[in-house]
Amino acid sequence: MNLTIRQRRIVWAYSFLSVSLIFFLFIRWYPTLLAVNISFRDWNVFAGSGEWVGLQNYADIWEDLFKPRSAVRAAFWNTLRYVLFGVPLQLVLALGIAMLLGQIRRFAGFFRAAYFVPYVTSFVAVAFVWRWLYQPQIGLLNQIITGLGLPMQPFLTSPSQALPSITLVAVWRSIGFAIIIFLAGLQQIPDMYYEAAQIDGANRWQLFRRITLPLLNPVIVYLAVLQTIQFLRMFDLVQNMSTDNAGGPLKSTTTVVLEVYKEGFSGYNMGYAGALTVILFLVILLITMLQLRVLSRRVDY
Repeated sequence: MNLTIRQRRIVWAYSFLSVSLIFFLFIRWYPTLLAVNISFRDWNVFAGSGEWVGLQNYADIWEDLFKPRSAVRAAFWNTLRYVLFGVPLQLVLALGIAMLLGQIRRFAGFFRAAYFVPYVTSFVAVAFVWRWLYQPQIGLLNQIITGLGLPMQPFLTSPSQALPSITLVAVWRSIGFAIIIFLAGLQQIPDMYYEAAQIDGANRWQLFRRITLPLLNPVIVYLAVLQTIQFLRMFDLVQNMSTDNAGGPLKSTTTVVLEVYKEGFSGYNMGYAGALTVILFLVILLITMLQLRVLSRRVDY
């Protein structure tokens, strides 16, 4: 069959695109649809099938949400706290550091790489290093604190300090990515906007508020959505840094994803775990759509 050059290009284009399509169908969409199917069944892990129970798993989750000491209730509350504490802190710090790095002319590449290195480091490796740093007696942080004459802190062993401690590690580990994205956005802002505003007598705060923030709005929206999804899916750090059976003291650090893992692979309650997965997916979708609607706005140049 003789094809024209244009037709050959189309065939090759679709051939390369089919690789990504097959990947998403079998690696992404198939497990997702399978999880939805499992969520409506009393799934038997060993038999690979289960009796259809309808919305029973969702009803059980709804009932557990109102139990005072329920692990699921604690997981949803803690996941929300991770997002509320982690995302704003990461965005503010990343923007501030990016603006400072933008002023550096010597060794700029070194400092940018130094901030980005933790992002490409394994979550497990980061978790074990920081877990040692947080140790009550032998940890470096407590040695510094006691060396300054201050009382030793429990960090991961305290119900009130465990979640903030893990949140700070999550922010530290991922802040390099946000810094690089903010740097790219800052470099796209023309200098003539700042020069014109300075001629009109604008100070630094006015330059930041009237020029930098509005023109960085697409970047802020992108990072807010991306980092929110990341904090909603917190698992690795919590699993490896928790000191009380993966969930922190008194369930103070457990997350929804961690409860999915426990229910599915420790309790073999796959139907319940599948329902939790579907609910978390819907929560992420709802929050993402809400963020895009609230944070996105038309910018007048």
